[in-house]
Amino acid sequence: MSKLLSLIAATGLALSLGAAPTLASAKTAQQEKMSTCNAQAAGKKGDERKAFMKSCLSAQPATTAAAAPATQQEKMKVCNKEATGKKGDERKAFMSECLKK
Repeated sequence: MSKLLSLIAATGLALSLGAAPTLASAKTAQQEKMSTCNAQAAGKKGDERKAFMKSCLSAQPATTAAAAPATQQEKMKVCNKEATGKKGDERKAFMSECLKK
């Protein structure tokens, strides 16, 4: 029984040590963003740097901001807002065309 527990513990240790370098080397999106903003903030100090970092880190990536809504639900929200004031066949035609985009 103790040999089995030792084998399980050794296997778990080996697996955790093998996975550690790959997890540690991969940066998260937030870490990438922090690195980019930090590089852009070079030369700024004090309140100016603080304000820049806040706006830089809270900004969405350019590709996401410029892209059209990805999910059908997001498209519906956008199209519904744009269709305000339209009724009947006009609204139906507008929504159909809007949702195709």
